[in-house]
Amino acid sequence: MFKDRYDAALQLAKKLEKYRNNGGIILAIPRGGVPIGYVVAKELKFPLEIILSKKIGHPLNPEFAIGSVSLQGAMINDNVMDVSLDYIQRESEQIHKKLKEKFSLYMGNRKSTDLKNKTVIIVDDGIATGSTILATVDSIKKSKPKEIIIAVPVSSLFAESKLSKVVDEFICLITPENFMGVGQFYDNFSQVSDEEVIQLLSDANKIKNVA
Repeated sequence: MFKDRYDAALQLAKKLEKYRNNGGIILAIPRGGVPIGYVVAKELKFPLEIILSKKIGHPLNPEFAIGSVSLQGAMINDNVMDVSLDYIQRESEQIHKKLKEKFSLYMGNRKSTDLKNKTVIIVDDGIATGSTILATVDSIKKSKPKEIIIAVPVSSLFAESKLSKVVDEFICLITPENFMGVGQFYDNFSQVSDEEVIQLLSDANKIKNVA
């Protein structure tokens, strides 16, 4: 059990000590992953940015993902059946537009760092199913990083099993059998606001520039 995201992040940072000062980058998944990323980035002396992706829902069942969209483009699952190309294109364009707006809100005029040959550490406050972060990993691989690490305080066993196969290392503090939701493992799991995300990213950028 963690007191809050900052407590969890400090514990997580200790597990990532071997990556300190190796020229990597922390990519946090908004919004709950940003407080985690802020602390980890500060401890490892890494820059902090956000990574955005969103699934494309099936027209008859929005919860069923038929693909995903990131700022780098769209990826469609191989087993998609009976879904028109018009629907996929329309959804992809709408999602991509929203992701661009969200990125601009959080990052301002700053551009994404080139991830080629970098150690990329993806952080969030926890993982339930892993579907969103899986789409994130797929989009990052296009940039040809040196290695990809997922680091989270808590994860379901299901997500750990799925994600550990697609990254170089999966680091998690606890993977309980009785996983019901990420929030159950935090004493304080209050919602993270857009304003807090913007402030943390701004502060992290100042720290990076000073360093």
